[in-house]
Amino acid sequence: MGITWNTVARTASGQAVLAATMDNGQGLRARVMSRGATLLELWAPDRHGRQADVVLGFDDARAYLGVQPYFGAVVGRYANRIAGAEFAIDGRRYRLAANEGRHHLHGGRRGFDKLEWTLAEERDAPFPEIVWRCVSPDGDEGYPGRVEVRVSYALTPDNALRLEYEARCDAPTILNMTQHAYWNLGVHDDVLEHELEIFGSRFLPVDAGLIPTGELRPVAGTPMDFRAPYAVGARIAEPDEQLLRGGGGYDHNWVLDGVGGELALAARLHEPRLGRTMEVLTTQPGLQFYSGNQLDGSLVGKRGRRYGRHAGLCLETQHFPDSPHHPDFPTTLLMPDDVYRHRALYRFSADHARSVAA
Repeated sequence: MGITWNTVARTASGQAVLAATMDNGQGLRARVMSRGATLLELWAPDRHGRQADVVLGFDDARAYLGVQPYFGAVVGRYANRIAGAEFAIDGRRYRLAANEGRHHLHGGRRGFDKLEWTLAEERDAPFPEIVWRCVSPDGDEGYPGRVEVRVSYALTPDNALRLEYEARCDAPTILNMTQHAYWNLGVHDDVLEHELEIFGSRFLPVDAGLIPTGELRPVAGTPMDFRAPYAVGARIAEPDEQLLRGGGGYDHNWVLDGVGGELALAARLHEPRLGRTMEVLTTQPGLQFYSGNQLDGSLVGKRGRRYGRHAGLCLETQHFPDSPHHPDFPTTLLMPDDVYRHRALYRFSADHARSVAA
C-alpha cells in the first residue's frame, strides 16, 4: 500500500507532467496524472482474482496532451453542454467558447482537462490519497470570477476509488465538474454486454444538439429504463428518437432518485463474463450515461487497440446539462460565500453472473 511518483511526459514548454500510482493493498490500483488530474489507469480484480486496467486511454502519456475525447480527465468549469455558449447572472450575459458547434462543452477549448494541476497534499494513511489543485482566473474561457479548485483521489480499504471536489470563487459564477473516465470492465472490444442499472426514474430528453429540452420525462416504457439491470446494447438499436441523437446510442442525463446532497447509489455496472461490478455513488442530482457513440476507431489506445464505437462508456456524476437556461433545474450558481462540494465513489467487487431483465 502507498504512493509512488514518476514523470510521464513534458509539455511544449518543458514542464514535467507527473503521475502518481496508488495501491490500497486490497487489489485496487490507480494511476493519476497532473495534466487534467487525469485517471490514467484503474486496475481491479475479476472473479478469478486477475487484475486488469478497466479505463480506456493511452499507453504513452504524451497522447493525452493531444486531441482526444477527455479520457479519464476532470472536466470543468462546466461539465457537459451549455446551449449557445452563453449564460447570464443577474441580467449580465457572459459569452463562452463555442467548442461543439455553437454550444459550449466541458469547459471550452482549454478547460480543466487541459490544465497542469499541482499537488496540494499527499497522504499514505489511513489509505492512499492525493489532492490536486488548479486555479481558473477571472475570464477563463469566458467565465466570470477567479475559481480555486481542489480534487482528491483516494483508494479506500473497501476497494473504492473516492473523488472529492471542492471549489471557491471570488465573484458569482457557475460550476459543474465531473470525472470523464471511459469504463470497460471486461476489457473486451465493446461494452454492449455490460449490464447497467441506473437509480433514476426520470431522464432529460435532448434536442438534435444534445441540449436538454427542459422536460423531466419518466423512463418507464422507454429504452432509458435501467431501473432493473439491462445489457447496454439490448435496446440501443430500438426506433426511439432519443437514441438517434449523437449518432445512435445513449448520451443523456438521468435524474437520480433520493440524492439530496448525501452520498447515494446512482448506478451499478456489471460485466457478466469476468464478474466485475462497479457501483457509482454520488452527492450530485444527475448522472450522464454516454455509451461511447462517437468513438470511431481512429484512436489507437492501450495495448495497440483501436477504440471503435461503444469501446467504453461514461457514468458522469454531475449537475444537469444547460442548467443556467433552466430555472427549474438544480442551480449551478456558485457565490463567493459558498463552497462547491461534490463527492463520488466508484466501488469495485467481483461476483457471479446475475440475471438480467428480458
